[in-house]
Amino acid sequence: MLQLRPNCEACDKDLPPDAADAMICSYECTFCADCVDGLLHNVCPNCGGGFTRRPIRPATVRREGTGLPNHPASAERKSLKRSREDIAAFAETLKDIPPVER
Repeated sequence: MLQLRPNCEACDKDLPPDAADAMICSYECTFCADCVDGLLHNVCPNCGGGFTRRPIRPATVRREGTGLPNHPASAERKSLKRSREDIAAFAETLKDIPPVER
């Protein structure tokens, strides 16, 4: 089950469970759409993969054991461990390669 991390790892923007601009890679690294497009160029700085929109977990329990009340979003904030210069250089080497070919 997705962790639904609470923030963008690059700019620390809050990304609540219903954020339409939350993006994730296959490792659940989480960034806002602005950082994915502008800073990262659709290149995850942690794994080199691409991003997709993070699904929104239903706030209402429609089936027993589901929804945010039963599986709340994570409260653990994450942040990048690499410099913006390192991230930019890494993204530059991969941004023109489609994620499926990385």
